[in-house]
Amino acid sequence: MTLSPTVENYLKHLFTEQQDSDAELLPMGKLAAALAVTPGTATTMVKTLADAGLVTYEPRGGVRLTARGEQHALNVIRRHRVVELFLVKVLGLDWSEVHAEAEKLEHAISEKVLEKLDELLGRPDCDPHGDPIPRATGKLAVMQFKSLMECELGLPQRIMRVLGQDTGFLQTLHRLELVPGAKVTVQTRAEFTDSVNVKTAGGKTTALGASAAAKILVQPA
Repeated sequence: MTLSPTVENYLKHLFTEQQDSDAELLPMGKLAAALAVTPGTATTMVKTLADAGLVTYEPRGGVRLTARGEQHALNVIRRHRVVELFLVKVLGLDWSEVHAEAEKLEHAISEKVLEKLDELLGRPDCDPHGDPIPRATGKLAVMQFKSLMECELGLPQRIMRVLGQDTGFLQTLHRLELVPGAKVTVQTRAEFTDSVNVKTAGGKTTALGASAAAKILVQPA
């Protein structure tokens, strides 16, 4: 089944929003905000997706992906994340700029080319930001990490994943040596200023606000 780029974007964003929500149905307003469209526009598209069997829609309730819709969403996410890694590892693009490029290429790449890229990259588990890459079988690994706001103090940690695609944020983290694979230690947390002091393996000490620290996921090194 060939889907349009617009439909693929809806399915991808719906999957992502569902992952971040405990509710059975995702409110239409939340989906519309994620896609930067009006609620009316989102509702019209969701009704079309429901007719195609890709989502379940309940007026005044919300929407959720069907099993078939979820498989399509995971396929788009797989293409996006493999392309991101290719752009960084092979073409040498900066990790802060590949998201926008992959947004365009994810709709054009064929399954044959995707398979070759995956093989070339060594069947990677994660993209440059540490986001898990769905398998060709449609399986997505569940990764349980703590953020720098939650991990133990004084214990060396390895950065596993960075949430968010804001270019300025990623460029700042790169400058601070806070990227996936780097070892860090949270030295202190200041409760009243909502900040943490982080020391890198190279000895650099950085103060991070709570919102930034919450987007950096780690596990004991």
